Amino acid sequence: MQIHFHIIGILLVTLAFVHLIFPKYFKWKEDLKPLTLINRQMMTVHTFFIALVVFLMGLLCLTSSSDLVETKLGKTISLGLAIFWSLRLLTQFFGYSAKLWKGKAFETVVHIFFTGLWIYLSLIFWMNYLR
Repeated sequence: MQIHFHIIGILLVTLAFVHLIFPKYFKWKEDLKPLTLINRQMMTVHTFFIALVVFLMGLLCLTSSSDLVETKLGKTISLGLAIFWSLRLLTQFFGYSAKLWKGKAFETVVHIFFTGLWIYLSLIFWMNYLR
């Protein structure tokens, strides 16, 4: 199980850093211009904090895998992370319109990749909690 936590740690740290390209890739400077100042800044601030939390989850998995597997607190943390990533998996299908990816090769690959990632994260954290 610990090897899975190390893999997850690497994946989550990488995902956190991917958030750095969001503003430029999604053209936030132009696309968010019509929004009020508070809404523009909320997008930036919330993206930063999402990336920070994902980074910290990754560090936890990399540095404390044995604690996550062997302690009651680790199991409880795994339960919280299992719920978090399971909800993120559901959001993949019910929070985003299929119009964003259907019929678009790159977007479909990204959708499938992240669906697989959310499934993997959910399963590992549920398995750790339940065993």
